[in-house]
Amino acid sequence: MADAPLTLGTAGHIDHGKTALVRALTGVDTDRLLEERERGISIALGYARLTLPSGRRLSVVDVPGHERFVRTMVAGATGIDAYLMAVAADDGVMPQTREHATVLAALGVDVGVVAVTKADLADPARALAEAAGLLPGAEAVAVSARTGAGLDELRAALDRAASRAGGRAEAPGGLRLHVDRVFTVRGAGTVVTGTLWSGAAGRGDEVTIRPSGRRARVRSVEVHDEPVERAQAGQRVALNLPGVALDEVARGDVVVGGGATDVGPAATYRVDAALSWASADARPDGGARVAVHHGTRETAARLVELGGRLFQLRLEQPIVPARGDRLVIRSLAPPDTLGGGVVLDPAPRRHGPSRDLLARLVALERGEQPAEPAPAPAEPVAAPPPELTASALATAERLREAGPEPPLDSELATADLAALRAHGRAVRLGPAMHVDPDALAAVTARLVAAIERDGSLTLARARDELGTSRKYAQAYLEHLDAEHVTLRRGDTRVLRRSAHA
Repeated sequence: MADAPLTLGTAGHIDHGKTALVRALTGVDTDRLLEERERGISIALGYARLTLPSGRRLSVVDVPGHERFVRTMVAGATGIDAYLMAVAADDGVMPQTREHATVLAALGVDVGVVAVTKADLADPARALAEAAGLLPGAEAVAVSARTGAGLDELRAALDRAASRAGGRAEAPGGLRLHVDRVFTVRGAGTVVTGTLWSGAAGRGDEVTIRPSGRRARVRSVEVHDEPVERAQAGQRVALNLPGVALDEVARGDVVVGGGATDVGPAATYRVDAALSWASADARPDGGARVAVHHGTRETAARLVELGGRLFQLRLEQPIVPARGDRLVIRSLAPPDTLGGGVVLDPAPRRHGPSRDLLARLVALERGEQPAEPAPAPAEPVAAPPPELTASALATAERLREAGPEPPLDSELATADLAALRAHGRAVRLGPAMHVDPDALAAVTARLVAAIERDGSLTLARARDELGTSRKYAQAYLEHLDAEHVTLRRGDTRVLRRSAHA
């Protein structure tokens, strides 16, 4: 379809002018948060509509460029059909330029345009040459959002790229929307937004929110703040779901068709996938714990090697995949994009490598439909995590407020902790404590940065770095040892990757 709906995603290093470029092209300031405007950097995903010279309209997702927000960038990029990579003329290709390019490659997004921004401040020749080396298949245009120079040429280049992008209009399957925002509208109730991956969404449609299974009926549909009777795959969509409480749906959930015959993909804690790595050094060891990004959800998982490019991912939180979906694989600490790949079997049994299995997965990777394997004997199906009670939510809030110094498990309800672990709202920290995952991520980043700066880290130095007691510092160091982030050498810790360099 020449006029199929398409979503264009920005990419590029912080302060390379992505948001200013989108504003110049669309007239929309996608930095909607006060903090973003005060700090001058994008933190959350932003959205706009772009009309090209041909009259074609694209949905634009503007992503943050800071290294701390790559996970947000991935959540926005998973729904795009083409990219607009910004490379500043005065900087050239920078670390996040390269990481964002790795993310795009992992997602299979190979159509796009490079905008060499700030061409009024520096000669764009060097940046144009570097961009051609990083993304050789992309047309590159020198522009200035401040003066407007090159914007018409950029719009024309985007028109040409859009004509080559495949789009999702012909994607198989029913309604599937990966939620990236949830909010309430006075008098209307809960609204979810996201890119419609497949199918169509219309007023009155019955839908199911996965993984919770909560059912709802769509009251209204909007595309870029305009009411429509029906939205198509490839569009940025907002669905009003009356009767759904704000805490019953979150970013990372998936809205699927809810009719008797249109139930969409199911939630799973395992997938078989074919993965590729950004480099030989980026390939994790078998059994490594990594971050898996699918749609707008991120979860930790264990890698089980099956042979060659084939792996089983055993996930700590459920995802809602279909065969052929793309995955991005990142390291947990220090965070970095390792590679990605494609889902071959979205609901496999738990298994290791075998000749028959490898033959089946290779056939799936080639697009063939092999015979289904014999059913596994008496393996229980993984149950969905229990719903969070008021007590569990209160415990989650207590852990969040405690930050890096959580209470002992003896002060909390054991059942609450088990439910929070299942929902990814708490992480076990040694035998006697649990910690909020965001607090753990912040501590991990600080300790890893300290080791990178000093070469190694003692318990006493970790205590001082965190400004906490010896008890907590020791628990965090032992956790990093167990997660294969650090390696203990006598009284010090070094990064495991450095130890094997």
